[in-house]
Amino acid sequence: MRAVAAVGVAALCALLAALVPGGASELVTLVQEQLKPESALLKPKVMIAIVARNAAHSLPHHLGCIERLEYPKERIAIWAATDHNVDNTTAMLREWLKRAQSVYHYVEWRPMEEPRSYTDEWGPKHWPPSRFNHVLKLRQAALKAARQQWADYILFVDSDNLLTNPRVLNLLMAENLTLAAPMLESRSLYSNYWCGVTPQGYYKRTPDYQPIREWKRLGCYAVPMVHSTFLIDLRRAASRHLAFYPPHPDYSWAFDDIMVFAFSARQAGVQMYVCNREHYGLLPVPLKAQQSVEDESESFIHTITEALIDHDIEPSEHLYSPPSPQSTMGFDEIFLINLKRRLDRRTRMLKSMSSLGLHPTVTDAVDGKALNSSQLQALGIEMLPGYKDPYSGRVLTRGEIGCFLSHYSIWKQVLERGLQRVLLLEDDARFEPRFKRRLQAIIDDIDKTQLDWDLIYVGRKRMQVQQPEQSVAGVNNLVKADYSYWTLGYALSQQGARKLLAAKPLSRMLPVDEFLPIMFNKHPNTQFMSHFEPRDLKAFSTEPLLIYPTHYTGEPGYFSDTETSTIWDDEAVATDWDRQQARKTAQQGSIHAVAQNSVGGDSPPPAARASRDEL
Repeated sequence: MRAVAAVGVAALCALLAALVPGGASELVTLVQEQLKPESALLKPKVMIAIVARNAAHSLPHHLGCIERLEYPKERIAIWAATDHNVDNTTAMLREWLKRAQSVYHYVEWRPMEEPRSYTDEWGPKHWPPSRFNHVLKLRQAALKAARQQWADYILFVDSDNLLTNPRVLNLLMAENLTLAAPMLESRSLYSNYWCGVTPQGYYKRTPDYQPIREWKRLGCYAVPMVHSTFLIDLRRAASRHLAFYPPHPDYSWAFDDIMVFAFSARQAGVQMYVCNREHYGLLPVPLKAQQSVEDESESFIHTITEALIDHDIEPSEHLYSPPSPQSTMGFDEIFLINLKRRLDRRTRMLKSMSSLGLHPTVTDAVDGKALNSSQLQALGIEMLPGYKDPYSGRVLTRGEIGCFLSHYSIWKQVLERGLQRVLLLEDDARFEPRFKRRLQAIIDDIDKTQLDWDLIYVGRKRMQVQQPEQSVAGVNNLVKADYSYWTLGYALSQQGARKLLAAKPLSRMLPVDEFLPIMFNKHPNTQFMSHFEPRDLKAFSTEPLLIYPTHYTGEPGYFSDTETSTIWDDEAVATDWDRQQARKTAQQGSIHAVAQNSVGGDSPPPAARASRDEL
């Protein structure tokens, strides 16, 4: 026994010697190769829940945004449900899921072909109790499916919301919150959160809402309500108590899906947050109960055109989207003025106008930066004596000359081709809701009353704001134009083009948006007006306006090709002054109540007006 023990001790000593540095023997080499770093963690598993009803108009772009999320598709599951449709939603969603399911981790599909409506609803935009009940059950089914699939997160996203920021999932996850919503934009103050609720659970106006909505405060903010699009972290213990259906036993407020879920979150101890650190996407303003699917489609077209201002969105690659029927609304031509080097603006405008069902004729603008002194001399261009910009005091710029010549060339085409009436649009135009229908109604009224007109502004900056402009009898939403700036968009008759050309403006040039008010005898500078006779252009304007600029002075994305240039007679003198002070291109200032225009017809508040309600 002692011999065996001695052998064991000797073996142990030999092993220790091999392991201890400087030992008598190096019998063991533990690692010969360089250590490799650990592999990256897989992304959390996400289920995206889509509930769609009568969404054929929005699904192509909505699903296109889902496809372009910068997140591994093999870590995404799709849960989709649709029912009570009077349009092609079921077939479209089925087609998309069939083509896209191979790239996603998991797809669950819950279609219901019949019935096509709820028995107690007034129409497809009405929300009776039976519809709330059904939607709550669907959302609960999606939440249950996510838990059963061991998803780490579930993203609820309404089928008319456009997630234009492809990083939205990663950004929300990085906030490390149980329930967070990306703040979505609309042209009004409306968004997908509330900052206050009444004791009965309804919306309450608070001073906190607008600073968040207008990005004057940035971050993630605790709010009592988020809706439409939000992310839930299912790894959090408190998330197990979240529920859509049945409503919490203590819930006694209105039977509304967003109110029911907000109450559930409060009872579960889950704080809702809205995040606005970045721009995440857009949503349409809700319609009224009596409105139709066609109204909803028209409203969503406006959401698309708004999204296109700062995002190059595309419809889903897995869905066929037939192009909208294109027309010129009774104009002989719709001219789109665009600089060749501004392909970004051309692309946006062509996509926007296609969505609106407008057929444009692209006209290459004259690039003022490319003009030289000999070309100006050959064209007979001379500046109006004594002209100086009223805000900067500078003389005419080559960009302004290029802008004038771009419009001038179209005026010439009108006469040379015998066109009766045309619509001119610049490439920084932003369309108001229902642009096509509203402009068409005004043109129809003009034709019925046989109004004698030369020019009609559809977008401008009203400069005379002391007195109201005169409304036009028999034509709704039209006023006689007073002193105005900008040539964003206007209709022009053959008679109007003839008057503008007869004034021979090239030999006494000033900016085109100063020239037009002179021609209808409304310019405040009588010295400028004295150079032109006659001044009998019959000019009108839509009221409210149907077009605004995409960006204003000082805003991110603002750039002026007319003002960032050189002066007309010296290529060495640049005119890129501090545009924070450039009042000409600033947003329309407030118009006093006594100077507000009063017109008959449909006059919705302009979507550009920042004071619109958030509801």
